[in-house]
Amino acid sequence: MSPQIFAAEGASLSAFGQDPLWMVVVKTLLVFLVLVLLTLFNIWFERRVVARMQHRIGPNVNGPFGLLQSLADGAKLMFKEDIIPKAADKVVFLLAPLIIVVPAFVTFSVIPFGPEVNLFGTVTPLQLTDMPVAVLFVMAVASVGIYGIVLAGWSSGSTYSLLGGLRSSAQMISYEVAMGLALVAVFLYAGSMSTSEIVAAQDDFWFGLVLFPSFVIYVIAMVGETNRAPFDLPEAEGELVGGFHTEYSGMKFAMFFLAEYINMATVSALATTLFLGGWMAPWGIEHVWEGANSGYWPLLWFFSKMFLFIFLFIWLRGTLPRLRYDQFMAFGWKALIPASLAWIVLVATVRAISLEGGFDNRSILIGAGVLLLVLAVVLFWPTRADEEDEAPAAAPETGPSTFPVPAMPAGGAVRGAAAPLTFLGASQTVPGDAAAAEEEN
Repeated sequence: MSPQIFAAEGASLSAFGQDPLWMVVVKTLLVFLVLVLLTLFNIWFERRVVARMQHRIGPNVNGPFGLLQSLADGAKLMFKEDIIPKAADKVVFLLAPLIIVVPAFVTFSVIPFGPEVNLFGTVTPLQLTDMPVAVLFVMAVASVGIYGIVLAGWSSGSTYSLLGGLRSSAQMISYEVAMGLALVAVFLYAGSMSTSEIVAAQDDFWFGLVLFPSFVIYVIAMVGETNRAPFDLPEAEGELVGGFHTEYSGMKFAMFFLAEYINMATVSALATTLFLGGWMAPWGIEHVWEGANSGYWPLLWFFSKMFLFIFLFIWLRGTLPRLRYDQFMAFGWKALIPASLAWIVLVATVRAISLEGGFDNRSILIGAGVLLLVLAVVLFWPTRADEEDEAPAAAPETGPSTFPVPAMPAGGAVRGAAAPLTFLGASQTVPGDAAAAEEEN
């Protein structure tokens, strides 16, 4: 039986909760399968893109174009030895990966992939479930994963793991504030916190354009929320070895890895849903093709938009160095959060005036958003005075340097055991050799 095509009408909340039990099980398994396949593909995609940026080839042996490399790595981790440190709290050490990976899967349950379709003879929306506060549900469940990170660092019995867990908790809590404030403007404009209704509210225009500052703030916050480069401070190898999962191996380490890439997909899907029209076709396509937003075609638009954000994650990792921890936290609390608060006040004011006066507020919000971004750049752009204040102190004067001999300290030569090694230059000879040469002459 060929699937029946339905009109591209966003599923209302009344459409959920009507599926039979077997359909709920099927949709749950499909979401789980999609997330696992997305993770395997995203790992391969990241390795290939970063390799191209570094003028390498990347994985190309296992499977066509190396597509099975991620599966091979997962199988390898399954057979790795599972080590539990002697100083670890065994119960918490074993539970921490589960506390991280389970919320990562649950958050995808309210993401809409498409409109209502005929699936195995049953009309159902391409979304597992929805609720009036679906976006808040995503934020709340994602916050549970922070407990897993903190417990993983604390239960390992390692100083490096503990510091990585504390860093991660502080970082994720700080940037969740900015992310939540960025979403308030979307709630004000859409009039709902349901993901399916927010997608339906973007039928005429995407919120990513009208609420551009919120979009920018969300994109920055989602990189910090997922602990990805250049904000991967909890896993700073040069400072903390491997961060909060330093002591983990085997499948437990694979669960941390799985949760990280699922969180990347979740925040990318949420950005697509809230700012880029969700599963709706890009502008203009629906005017020349009536079926662009019907049937299973919206899956193409949804995943195409989502992979734009996945590529952004990879691009940032391949091009930007890691920020210093104090700079990163100061940027979140002193720049992102104040800018979010100012933007919310502006959006609420314009929205209230438009509802009272009945004028179109899109152009006003777009202009105000551009003005706010310009002001933010002007206010937070480093000045020459700031650079002079941060300039390092002048190094003490040293003698002339003759490579490979280090430069002579200003106080004279260092004597004793701390004296540097000396090497013979082209014009230098050993005293004994000079005396032998004179005797021969």
